[in-house]
Amino acid sequence: MASIGEPRALWYATRGTGVVSLILLTAILCLGIAGVRRFRTERWPRFLIVGLHRNLTLVALVFLALHIVTTVLDGYTPIGLKDAVIPFASSYRPIWLGLGAVAFDLLLALTITSLLRASIGYRTWRALHWAAYAIWPVALVHALGTGSDARVGWMQVLGVVLAATVVAAIAVRLAGGPQWSGARSAGAVALLLIPIGIALWYSTGPGRPGWAARAGTPASLLARRPAVTAAAASPPSLRPASLPSPPFASTLRGRFTSTQGSDGLVLVDIRARTRAAANGVLWIRLRGQPVDGGGVSMMASGASYGPPSAPQQYLGKIVSLSGTRLVLALRGVPGALALHVDLQLDGASHLVTGRVAALSGSGDEG
Repeated sequence: MASIGEPRALWYATRGTGVVSLILLTAILCLGIAGVRRFRTERWPRFLIVGLHRNLTLVALVFLALHIVTTVLDGYTPIGLKDAVIPFASSYRPIWLGLGAVAFDLLLALTITSLLRASIGYRTWRALHWAAYAIWPVALVHALGTGSDARVGWMQVLGVVLAATVVAAIAVRLAGGPQWSGARSAGAVALLLIPIGIALWYSTGPGRPGWAARAGTPASLLARRPAVTAAAASPPSLRPASLPSPPFASTLRGRFTSTQGSDGLVLVDIRARTRAAANGVLWIRLRGQPVDGGGVSMMASGASYGPPSAPQQYLGKIVSLSGTRLVLALRGVPGALALHVDLQLDGASHLVTGRVAALSGSGDEG
């Protein structure tokens, strides 16, 4: 059986590229507003602003592509490549993920039409280019509605700063005189009101507990999502630990789910409690191709283990899978931990029982 690299690295890459993309889109919008005003100084002639605007758009496309690729490769959520380009087709938070697809499609279309500007004509290009003003608010709502950091303090501050930057750019543009009037001024005023609407929506949506369920997260993911967000908000190193020092052995008991996505891949989630020598919470996830006679040919995996007060004290992946016998390579502040797990699965009741044996070391050096 095969496994891929540390899944949390892809998760961090997805978050990072998404945030950078949102910052770039904000800069692109503000530069577009400056370009409409024909802004220039002796040190910043207008052609520099136009060139920077074009280059930032290309950089944003690169980061958006990385954001999409890392999200698909992560495998934590059932998101495929088609969900990145076909709006509202995903089973995972269809509306809010679909808005991300809309923003990507719009930016891609604007880039292509800009490259073909001489062929399609200035008026046609200009009419299509008005869609650029929709990309930023759509992307911001996507980030808040789908992102795992929507309730984290730094993301809230970033959202306020980006919104304030856009509002300031529009206000400066409107104060620039009669060059922008009529329908354009009305559109600018509407764009000024959008951040207020987003703030009101956020306060009653992503900013409140329980958003994951209301946003359309599949039921199979809800049981394990709180542990991930808790880890992001509060590192395991800051929580008390109560697991015994390895080596130790314990029994386990819990439940498992097995679901097959539209791509044909099977997602297995196991959540169990260990007792006796170690009172802990064990979570195992694997995703892969179904094999004849039952079982899964693993393509991706993730695992965590820790006491109830810090269930993600150790994080890692499956490094060996043979039937229902697994070896987990875990790492945490206390050090590396190799967890040998022997499972018994009841397909009718979805109960899982078995034993675990913990040894020092990650178990994946060889």
